[in-house]
Amino acid sequence: MNYMFFLLVFVPAAIVVRYTNGSPQIVFILSCLGVVPLAGLLGEATEEIAARTGPRLGGLLNATLGNAAELIISAFAIQAGLLDLVLASITGSILGNVLLIVGLSLLLGGFKNGIQRFDRSQAGVNATMLILAVIGLGVPSLFSHTIDLHNHDSVEYLSLSVSIVLMLIYALWLLYTFTAKNGGEQHHTEPKWSLRKSIIVLVLSTVFIAWLSEILVGSVEPVITNWGITEFFLGIIVIPLVGNVAEHLVGVQTAIKNKMELSLSVSVGSSLQVALFVAPLLVFLSLLLGNPLTLVFNQFELIALVAAVLSAALVSLDGESNWLEGAQLLAVYLILALAFFFL
Repeated sequence: MNYMFFLLVFVPAAIVVRYTNGSPQIVFILSCLGVVPLAGLLGEATEEIAARTGPRLGGLLNATLGNAAELIISAFAIQAGLLDLVLASITGSILGNVLLIVGLSLLLGGFKNGIQRFDRSQAGVNATMLILAVIGLGVPSLFSHTIDLHNHDSVEYLSLSVSIVLMLIYALWLLYTFTAKNGGEQHHTEPKWSLRKSIIVLVLSTVFIAWLSEILVGSVEPVITNWGITEFFLGIIVIPLVGNVAEHLVGVQTAIKNKMELSLSVSVGSSLQVALFVAPLLVFLSLLLGNPLTLVFNQFELIALVAAVLSAALVSLDGESNWLEGAQLLAVYLILALAFFFL
């Protein structure tokens, strides 16, 4: 992943252009490019710490901090009142993981290694959790219009209540993952960095991601106006790709190395964390930021989530994958991306 770090030059460039009142479009591009290597550094530092904590705790740590960039961007977007952008980025993160990244992993891994196999039972549990996540995110959206006719505040209470349930089921999923016997792949790696270096890189990358996220969000509205794209497309396609680039690379690279079970755990695990933990956390965080966020997605987001989860679930049913299944998932992602672009 070191080949990405030449992009670090865009970090000071974005800061300089922003505070010298440069073009908002240039600020947006530089901020996106700057977040990419910072997310990579954050991911690498996390992996180094994970190597000391063991594979299961390390995996949780990797997934949690892997979503840190998107969480920070979303927090600044909530503060700026861009709630539709936040909801779109939640949807886009799930779509990106289960369609784009799993699709690329199956395609490239299949081309190099032929048919690849993974733990069918664990894949089934994860598929069920994804379906549950879509139900949890979809119910407030479907019921909100009728509830809003009687009491507007009840929509917010419903979102808060569902968020608590989603976080509880996520905690139970973690408990199951940590306590269930695992007969699948176990990958032990020796740390290359000292613990001190890992923590310093972790802290600094998080600080600069937060800084660039504030700059990026501040340039969103001028970009939407001048480029003629919608806030919805920006949130559902661009922001998730920028915020999750480190996880995306890890998922694809491990599939190419014929570690498909690990690859799926990274991509699907990240989707589950976004749906069952990050989204509910943002609902509560929005109350502190003064712009309450409700789990009310539009019909297009719900259709896309259902299509993505069903496609991923069908692929994982037999416990093996090939390059054609990867191409099929990528086709679904491309079709949805085109629809969102012209929406």
